[in-house]
Amino acid sequence: MALLISGGTVVGPTGTHRADVLVEGETIAALFAPGRAPDGDHETIDATGKYVIPGGIDAHTHMELPFGGTNASDTFETGTRAAAYGGTTTIIDFAVQRTGEVVQDGLTAWHVKAEGNCHVDYAFHMILGGVDDDALKAMDQLVADEGISSFKLFMAYPGVFYSDDGQILRAMQRARENGAMIMMHAENGIAIDVLVRQALARGDTDPIHHGLTRPEALEAEATHRAIRLAEVARDCPLYIVHLSASQALEQVAAARDAGRNVFAETCPQYLYLTLEDQLGAPGFEGAKWVCSTPLRSKHESHHRDLWQGLRSNDLAVVSTDHCPFCFKDQKELGLGDFSKIPNGIGGVEHRVDLLYQGVVDGKLTLERWVETIATTPARMFGLYPRKGVLAPGSDADIVVYDPAGRTSIGVGTHHMNMDHSAYEGYEIAGRVDAVLSRGTVLLSDGTYHGRRGHGRFLRRGLSTYLS
Repeated sequence: MALLISGGTVVGPTGTHRADVLVEGETIAALFAPGRAPDGDHETIDATGKYVIPGGIDAHTHMELPFGGTNASDTFETGTRAAAYGGTTTIIDFAVQRTGEVVQDGLTAWHVKAEGNCHVDYAFHMILGGVDDDALKAMDQLVADEGISSFKLFMAYPGVFYSDDGQILRAMQRARENGAMIMMHAENGIAIDVLVRQALARGDTDPIHHGLTRPEALEAEATHRAIRLAEVARDCPLYIVHLSASQALEQVAAARDAGRNVFAETCPQYLYLTLEDQLGAPGFEGAKWVCSTPLRSKHESHHRDLWQGLRSNDLAVVSTDHCPFCFKDQKELGLGDFSKIPNGIGGVEHRVDLLYQGVVDGKLTLERWVETIATTPARMFGLYPRKGVLAPGSDADIVVYDPAGRTSIGVGTHHMNMDHSAYEGYEIAGRVDAVLSRGTVLLSDGTYHGRRGHGRFLRRGLSTYLS
């Protein structure tokens, strides 16, 4: 049966307008002026006084990721269910190849984890933990045959994921040839490891030292180096993940001003949380907020600059880097040694709300809200116009958002598989009211109707966001 979302205000990256949205099967059939939809046998969702937006796309998640002697606490089942509750209808997770492993085997392992378990649609990026001739050939094969068109490299984590400058350059050169995007974790891991060893030798073991040993300068230096390597690789498309600090943003802005294909994302934790208030919480509590890149100081201008970067498009996307670990038995692995705390914050359920609060606070427009959480991720990672837009023929991934609603964030109300919340006590002046994924109602009137296995794997094309 067809479904009509009536009376709402449709919000897209180019503007807002009153329209009724007709859904037939899994796709959007048409948008009509209010009250002009043809009579017919269809169900109706009343969106009067509410916003109707494309389903959110979280382009950076880590479900079930092995890290630091444990695994991320959200499975593909629990994590995608939580995403749906929060208005995210597509995730792009990271399949992993470690040094010495076959790239395609890593991708197969992630397909096994996800297949039949997801509540929303999903796609994969590929982490390259070892760049050699075989990995370079695999890049071509994944782009051509597997719908994997983005590859993540690490300048951090020596001995785990780290790639040196020569390996990075070779991967960038190959991506420039096959059209893929290189995603970069930009921190100088070699220098960070020195600072970590020195801190532990001094007896500085509390969680706050995780942030203090990963200073802003080492994020900025790595960001600059990645940009220059991409330039040498004939302007290879480069996407800086989880950018957290003003100096790194300056590097991205300068490259973009020079016309480079350089893009960046930030995450809600870098817009709201701080080194002093969260990582510096009493005792071991700060472990809940250990992530990399780390939270930055509230005494500097990072929050202000990142919001400005979103407004100016120097920051193109807001993702979550959702990589949750429970405090009990997981974060506690780092008691007495901050370097052993599993890195990650859970937030896949809260991204749409937290960015909408930016609209309420006057930091973003409605249009930019939708652009950063849905449209640009779709374009950046080869899913547009199937995803990220409300248009005839696009998948009916739709969120009805109530600006008059309220959302209370906390461990007692969230649906992620975590025993704490990074945003405990936050109150959002808005609420996800209804969620559709490919025309199926997952959430309405506070009741969840979704099911495991509804989500499908998405083969992605090349980015349509390049200059």
